[in-house]
Amino acid sequence: MIVAAPHSGAGKTTVTIGLMCALRRQGLAVQAYKCGPDYIDPAFHAVATGRPSFNLDTWAMAPTTLGDLLARHTADIAIAEGVMGLFDGVAAPGQIARGATADLAALLGWPVLLVLDVAGQTETAAAVAAGLAHYRDDVAVAGVILNRVASPRHLALITPGFERVGLKVFGALGHDARFELPERHLGLVQANETDDIDQRLDALGDAIASAVDLSAVRRAAAPAKPMAGGSSRRPPGQRIAVARDRAFSFMYPHLLEGWRSAGAEILPFSPLGDEAPDTSADVVWLPGGYPELHGGMLAAARRFQDGLHVLAARSVPIHGECGGYMVLGQGIEDADGHRHSMTGLLQVETSFAKRRLHIGYRRARLLADGPLGPAGETVMGHEFHYASVLKVGDEPLVDCRDATGAVVPEAGARNGSVSGTFFHAIDGLKT
Repeated sequence: MIVAAPHSGAGKTTVTIGLMCALRRQGLAVQAYKCGPDYIDPAFHAVATGRPSFNLDTWAMAPTTLGDLLARHTADIAIAEGVMGLFDGVAAPGQIARGATADLAALLGWPVLLVLDVAGQTETAAAVAAGLAHYRDDVAVAGVILNRVASPRHLALITPGFERVGLKVFGALGHDARFELPERHLGLVQANETDDIDQRLDALGDAIASAVDLSAVRRAAAPAKPMAGGSSRRPPGQRIAVARDRAFSFMYPHLLEGWRSAGAEILPFSPLGDEAPDTSADVVWLPGGYPELHGGMLAAARRFQDGLHVLAARSVPIHGECGGYMVLGQGIEDADGHRHSMTGLLQVETSFAKRRLHIGYRRARLLADGPLGPAGETVMGHEFHYASVLKVGDEPLVDCRDATGAVVPEAGARNGSVSGTFFHAIDGLKT
């Protein structure tokens, strides 16, 4: 099933994680998914379920990619956490939105479990839920979990409305500070940075187990229907050195899994540990993360930087996404205005002292061959960062458009075998 909400901030991440923990305690194998491009929530899903969580994105992924992910990861129950409001996607003015949680629900035939923030509401909550349930004929709402219920009396005033509109109430949660997870920017602080993550998730699991009818939730889930599968993303090499530590913590799990399943070998290394990429690698990949929080350590990591220069001199392809792209540049200015010298393999210079949000889907046509694919191929991706670009100077890597087709200034960069983009690749389409 899919856990969704009328709007962001209603508590769907909290409820989703709690459900996953509680169902896993019952001995079920729980497979987690995240609708859309968010990369932070799936890391919490993975801790809750004990297995990787994968993004399902109807805007950026081909249907065969979605089918491949679903076929590879069978379990007793699959739960996908929605994105934004149930029907909120991306669209040009006057067009119907695409990429919404509802689109995934309709495509898969999975029922929706609504999380409703009922603070300050009584009967209106049922009216909102009824509107969501009847907005599209191809989306089935199984029922609701009420969040931020003030008291038993409050609950008693709310529930009759749901009986009237014929929607099941699976459970109700009050306000509890233990449920709140630390946040950064537009999302949660990453799971690997949350020291008491196990205790926090235990609290969520306890709350859901005591407040929600888990048996009814399991009965409401729909049998999965088969979909044709097959990924269009090829490994960029046979031996791929991938930076993995707190500065380079984000990469879409389905890409790494796809590379491995296609026979590629992943060679992890830690730039923060001043480790150089394996000299036998035929590709180096620097994922995204938060390098601006570790600028001093990265600037002092000579073995790491020298190792990249050695491979670049041998024309080994090196690609960076977002944070990785910035590290391949000349320098990063942190939020306090301190500049940290980076590898200098590209000309880009970035700053977090003047924060500017860049967010949205990207459709990028490659202008040259590289780790992302051959020239002319289109890559679907997503950009999310707060860096300001102070300087560029290399050849552009992509012709980039947003979800509406408008030109995006983000063109990436390429210099010899070194390349980078601010967007994270999700899937590829032939043109």
